[in-house]
Amino acid sequence: MRRNELDYILSAMLDSQSEVSDLNITVDKPLQVESYGQLIPVAMSPTIDRLTPFQTEMMALNLIGGNRRLLEDLLRTGSCDSSYALQDKAKFRVNVFSQRGNASVVLRKLNTKIPTLQDLRMPEVFHQMTKEKTGLILVTGATGSGKTTTLAALLNEINESKSIHVITLEDPVEFVHPQKMATFNQREMGTDFNNFASGLRAALRQAPKIILVGEMRDRETVEIGLSAAETGHLVMSTLHTIDAGQTINRILGMFEEEEQEQVRLRLADTLRWVVSQRLAPRVGGGRQALIEIMGSNMRVKDSITMGESEGKSFYEIIEANAAFGWRHFDQACLEAYDTGAITEETALLYCSKRGPVSRGIDLIKKKRGDVPTDFQTLSMQRVEEVNHRPRNAPTVTLKLK
Repeated sequence: MRRNELDYILSAMLDSQSEVSDLNITVDKPLQVESYGQLIPVAMSPTIDRLTPFQTEMMALNLIGGNRRLLEDLLRTGSCDSSYALQDKAKFRVNVFSQRGNASVVLRKLNTKIPTLQDLRMPEVFHQMTKEKTGLILVTGATGSGKTTTLAALLNEINESKSIHVITLEDPVEFVHPQKMATFNQREMGTDFNNFASGLRAALRQAPKIILVGEMRDRETVEIGLSAAETGHLVMSTLHTIDAGQTINRILGMFEEEEQEQVRLRLADTLRWVVSQRLAPRVGGGRQALIEIMGSNMRVKDSITMGESEGKSFYEIIEANAAFGWRHFDQACLEAYDTGAITEETALLYCSKRGPVSRGIDLIKKKRGDVPTDFQTLSMQRVEEVNHRPRNAPTVTLKLK
């Protein structure tokens, strides 16, 4: 398979749907694209009903492009990460992996247009994050929840307003920031550095004010990131966790038990913001971003240092600081439901605690004047019973002793 043939296939896959987030190439399945969270087969000419092992392997090798490091990673670990540019049409983050002895590929389409906080309709509190001078800002969530997009919007805001040096360590570089007020040096793993830990260690000698680390993958990266945050840098990064509380626990879990007390103290001193994201189906199509935001205050520091306890959970602390722009997922779900962005079922599916959200939905319905169907039916039945009761029917009175 030649590169122009591969480009034709990828172009056809992109053009098959209006909104494509991922391209999926798997043995015994047709070519598929993910649109709004659903995998959809792509009609090709000639028709490809089921991909053969040879076809997926040829596509994988063309995407790797003879890169020796990637081939070694694939053979040693069973997967490798790279990037691929489809002429001027699109850029992809590529993961090639082995399954049951066959090659599979998933290509994530990268956005080339740098978003702004206004474009993403982020809460006002995000502007406070761009004013931080030192410390650690973490954006967390599942794969594909928009973590990199949020960080790009934060960096764009900084680029518009501050004349400082920014270094990014990415795998791969997704958003290319133009040189505006800030000076950007964007480094790609595999091309400019070997791994996040070594890239971050080198960044400390490159005089940046802000360091973006694509992902906190291991203990070494976290440890160097904490050191950078302690020595006057603002470190931004991502983690694959579902909320603020799990983010803290995930970081602590990377260290041995005897080290955790010291790590708790360091994390309490350096952590500035934790932003967690979930993408839910939006009414009318598309996806709605549900965002949890936790900042730093004495109660947060105390809970990090001593651990969560009754009345001192991160959930309760966030809820108590709603006036400062903080919010947990349950508040975000209720807000999205109240504005009509998501359905009741979606709110209950994506929330953290169903009980409070269910009660909140009932209050919203009461405010709107909505009456549950079963109450309406019960009321109608009672009226019919009264209207059809015989005139001489005896009245029964119940007396409570």
